Amino acid sequence: MLQQQTLREAVSFAGVGLHSGSSVTMTFLPAPPNTGIRFRRIDLEGKPEIDARIDNVGETNRSTTLVKGSVKVHTVEHVLSTFAGMGIDNAIVELDANEPPIADGSAREYRRMVKEAGTLVQPEERQVYKVIAPIEVQQGETSISIFPHDKLKVSCTSADKQGRFTQFFSLELTPENWEQEISDARTFCFYEEIEFLIKNGLIRGGSLENAVVIREDAVLTNEPLRYREEFVRHKILDIIGDLSLAGKSILGHIVAIKPSHTSNCELARQLQLQVKKGQTHAAPRVPANFGEAEAAANGKPVNNGAMDVIEVMKTLPHRYPFLMVDRVISIVGNKISALKNVSVNEHYFQGHFPDHPIMPGVMQLEAIAQVAGILMLQKVENKGKIAYFMSAESVKWRTPVKPGDSLIIDVELTKTRGKIGKAKGVCSVNGAAVSEAEVTFMIVDA
Repeated sequence: MLQQQTLREAVSFAGVGLHSGSSVTMTFLPAPPNTGIRFRRIDLEGKPEIDARIDNVGETNRSTTLVKGSVKVHTVEHVLSTFAGMGIDNAIVELDANEPPIADGSAREYRRMVKEAGTLVQPEERQVYKVIAPIEVQQGETSISIFPHDKLKVSCTSADKQGRFTQFFSLELTPENWEQEISDARTFCFYEEIEFLIKNGLIRGGSLENAVVIREDAVLTNEPLRYREEFVRHKILDIIGDLSLAGKSILGHIVAIKPSHTSNCELARQLQLQVKKGQTHAAPRVPANFGEAEAAANGKPVNNGAMDVIEVMKTLPHRYPFLMVDRVISIVGNKISALKNVSVNEHYFQGHFPDHPIMPGVMQLEAIAQVAGILMLQKVENKGKIAYFMSAESVKWRTPVKPGDSLIIDVELTKTRGKIGKAKGVCSVNGAAVSEAEVTFMIVDA
């Protein structure tokens, strides 16, 4: 049995925030068993706290931000990676500004803080979750999956859009190799991104003291690279921090290609969903050219009618930006379950609404109709045909759907007569219904 751990005593560090540029003092404090990791804003009235849980993630643009009401804490991933990597289950992180000090862009300083504070073993058992079925998140060129495995293993490929500085690294994580192989890897960016980052106020505290800059084939840094694969190792550092937001110590093999904070957090959401409801997802396909990464579940379609997005597009005529199904989880009799990952890059968020993005209810209704169409078109007599959406009844929208949510679409075929079908659909996020409708459609020749 693994026992929970906290810090033995308080320890502080002062510096500037990478994105805000604000001066900040951060203190790590011990916490009771089952507290988890909690951020406390002592600069605000009432010293509000935010639990480091995936439900509190509000923004994932260039970093991971926790939000609770009007309170925010930006750029939490390096601190979270430190606690996860060094086996700290319970701690309070006090801040007198809105993000931790960036230090040198790695987790080296945070590692020093934990070592200075010391660790204290607690009597309660550590909460560990062993992945029971593969999960995949696919967002454009980004792919991150997790497979059942006896330990936490990460295999990652990093590259920019032009394929420069492509790097691969893989390891089974322990506190010792997190310190030696991951914690010193610094954050980095490409030179052509800097103007955008400055205009959007994302690197007010950035400099070569806390980040590596890549310009064409040159690496701009105030010291030599700390590892040959420093860039991909930093990606792994971020993955470990973001994945800890699932709320448990995870055992599984993570396979990532060009990961981002958005995809990392989406995987954490899917893990949380698997923990809560025991839902399993179709086994992802690991690219054949992934190099050293093991592909234990490679290339095998899952039973129960599961379909990846390529198979979905062979069934439906819809394409981007109107394809509302990323994956079919299962088809059993007259019931189907499918998944739509709601990315911040969805085209409709440009106008609905720029400062408060919400997935339009009609798009959820369209998702129900498309999933119902897949169910009908799987019948042998309907192969190669098209399902036309005819009408919707008893439509209800209950809760806003936001970027980063994973929409589960459950549809049951309730009636068929000739070419006409009727179905009832429910969309849910984290097990809670967000919309529902009864839809009617017609099957016609393509």
